Amino acid sequence: MRNATTKSSGKVLASVALLAGAAGVAGLGTFGSFTSTTSASQSVASGTVVIGLGAPGPANRLAVAAAGLVPGDTVQRAVTLSNTGTQALSAVTLTTTASPSSKLDTDPANGLHLALDSCSVPWTEAGTAPAYTYTCTGTTTAVLASQPVIGANTALAGLSSLTAGASDNLRATLSLPAAADNTFQNLASTITFAFTGTQRTATAH
Repeated sequence: MRNATTKSSGKVLASVALLAGAAGVAGLGTFGSFTSTTSASQSVASGTVVIGLGAPGPANRLAVAAAGLVPGDTVQRAVTLSNTGTQALSAVTLTTTASPSSKLDTDPANGLHLALDSCSVPWTEAGTAPAYTYTCTGTTTAVLASQPVIGANTALAGLSSLTAGASDNLRATLSLPAAADNTFQNLASTITFAFTGTQRTATAH
């Protein structure tokens, strides 16, 4: 009897071991899967927004001072505004400031007034410094109507330089109104012109 029991126990243990081994193999099989990978690369670069003024000379007379103005006088200066960046612009604005300042720039009624015009070809310059005058042999476009000389972020109209690589031949005219009285005598102001170009509207690429 004892021998029979031993043999029977041995068979049961062997069966349990085989079942455990089969379960282990089945478990390993559940982690297998098919995979596939692909890739692509894309170059992305930003553009540039750059505007500039002409070099000192006929393309930029803004730095040439004027003196001895009396009521009714005007001062004309030519300047070339260029879009030298790679992108079109949505707008160009002008900010003018004065330092030192005087009643010439602080009086909005009888102080200096500024107007800007553009010519489709370079302006024809006449006279000698500082008494320059300019005529246009092409088409003249009003860019900024006459207004008090000091202004912030003033929009400029009709500019070709909104297009990348294009430029505008501008003439700045400063005028001292005829109504300016004796309180405007012996004054001085230095006017700074700052042009700001704003990028075009964002688009999908």
